[in-house]
Amino acid sequence: MHVHVPVPTPRKDEVLLKVEASSLNAFDWKIKKGVARPILPRKFPYIPATDVAGEIIEVGSEVKNFKAGYNVVAILNHFSGGGLAEFAMVKESLTASRPLEVSAAEGAGLPLAGLTALEALTQSAGVNLDGSGQQKNILITAASGATCGARNIEFVKSLGADEVLDYKTPDGAALKSPSGRKYDAVIQCATGIPWSTFEPNLAKNGKVIDLTPGPSAMLTFAWQKLTFSKKQLVPLLVIPKGENLVFLVKLLKEGKIKTLIDSKHLLGKAEDAWGKSADGHATGKIILEP
Repeated sequence: MHVHVPVPTPRKDEVLLKVEASSLNAFDWKIKKGVARPILPRKFPYIPATDVAGEIIEVGSEVKNFKAGYNVVAILNHFSGGGLAEFAMVKESLTASRPLEVSAAEGAGLPLAGLTALEALTQSAGVNLDGSGQQKNILITAASGATCGARNIEFVKSLGADEVLDYKTPDGAALKSPSGRKYDAVIQCATGIPWSTFEPNLAKNGKVIDLTPGPSAMLTFAWQKLTFSKKQLVPLLVIPKGENLVFLVKLLKEGKIKTLIDSKHLLGKAEDAWGKSADGHATGKIILEP
């Protein structure tokens, strides 16, 4: 539903953006389906989307690092939402300057996916992005990661994956590495894969980092803690940090990472973007522009 609402006024620690691009994440349409009730939506009308890029047009009284006219990338929290709109209010602490080398669409596709990947790899899996330390064998499930459907195999290889599993084959469904190597960590982006499938494929101290933990995952986590299991399932609940967003924008500017864009849609046709996101077959980010 498209509605007219007043342009918000930034609080003392916020900036008001004229949105140039926003992007959808799976959690946006899951909120609509009611998976977060009664916590979300907190109030109506609820404007979905958290990832935005745009130009600052007004700043709060205590904002120090940004001024009107700055181009930025920002992430809103799911409690307030607000990305699918012409204007959005964001916290200064969750805002990063957007250099000329980074387009609004590239910036808008970065925040939640990028912050999740960064935290999963560095904090949970213990990967050093500078290449130092012991190399780790990481499996990424779904999200056109290292397990994918046949149509995305070449695409995933082009991203730099050493091995790719087709989840529709017996070995792919069993998550068996073609080289026989065990996994130091599994970044679990899919749902419905039981611990019994992961366990035999993990190294001695291997971890499964679950990005969408449900009740069964939380029970497995608790049981492993009680039994001091060396192999562990670790629920990941991302808490966005501004310094991490600044770091990711820097990597994007330097070409060390890229935002993969599936499609672009006009804000006035948001229902088309929404349907494509909910369908679950987008390869990359779905971007909306005014």
